[in-house]
Amino acid sequence: MTKKRTLTLLRCLAILMILLLLFAGLNRLVEPKYMTALVEGSMLSQYYREAGGHDVIFVGDCEVYANFSPLELYREKGITAYVRGSSQQLIWQSYYVLKETLRYETPKAVVWNVNAMRYGENAAVIKESYNRLAIDQMRWSAEKVGIIRASMTEDESFLSYVFPILRYHSRIYDLTKEDLTYFFTEQDTTWNGHLMNQEVKPVGSFPAKRPLADYAFPAICYDYLDQMRKLCEEKGVELILVKAPSLYPYWYDEYDAQMEAYASEHNLAFYNFTEMVDELGIDFTTDTYDGGYHLNLAGAKKLSAYFAETLATRHGIPDRRNDPEIKAVYDEKLAQYDEAQKG
Repeated sequence: MTKKRTLTLLRCLAILMILLLLFAGLNRLVEPKYMTALVEGSMLSQYYREAGGHDVIFVGDCEVYANFSPLELYREKGITAYVRGSSQQLIWQSYYVLKETLRYETPKAVVWNVNAMRYGENAAVIKESYNRLAIDQMRWSAEKVGIIRASMTEDESFLSYVFPILRYHSRIYDLTKEDLTYFFTEQDTTWNGHLMNQEVKPVGSFPAKRPLADYAFPAICYDYLDQMRKLCEEKGVELILVKAPSLYPYWYDEYDAQMEAYASEHNLAFYNFTEMVDELGIDFTTDTYDGGYHLNLAGAKKLSAYFAETLATRHGIPDRRNDPEIKAVYDEKLAQYDEAQKG
């Protein structure tokens, strides 16, 4: 190859590299950052900065990330935990999030909130907006490919997840300060996956509780629950099922019976905290930020303190406060966590 042809090839490669960098930069510029608005979209990605070393991993929807505080679990019983939750996280999404998490670490227990069992392939709950909050900022992996294919609506394309500009190109005209501030860096919006909310909105009125035509959970939900259970068995991880305390949407007795039967059949623990509100000491006039749908920080502290005792005494989750390295990390976290509550 002549010197001239070599120089020409190098110039072409340099131009191609510049174009690829510009394209990548444009993709990053237009995709939502989820730092100050819709922070729920940044929660799954924050895990990567702290992956490893957790004895308990939570997966599930807003009933998980709003209601359970890992730092309270540590404060009470020295339990190291992380919540990998996202808004309206459907069961197939929980499965892929769990599968991805188990590539980074092997906890002693996985806690999954069963609320998603009521939702199958229902167009009313499968929405692109929720898909994006769960998927956009996951790292690329076989699990991300799987969660995209399992979650996409008919109007979505796989390529729009690969190249965000295909979905968000119109945002170029609506960029905000957030898009520039967090182009290169991110901030933590959660405390080990717990989204803190200190607002108080007492319980209000809900629609009348009406009987359903069919209480049976969709087959697809059982399929993915089986996959989660088997995945945990393969890794030697205990799967614990919970129903977080909420007053609406209604968790019917028929729902509960199905989960009790499944747990019994497969020798799993199942805790329905909705039926334990008095024992937990939860007061829905003070311990909810949205009228009874989710707990605020005051309620999350009560639930987490109770569950910490359960995890320690019934499931043998160890107290890590005697480990100096872990203690140093969590002492700093708790100091920042407590300071944040004053604001």
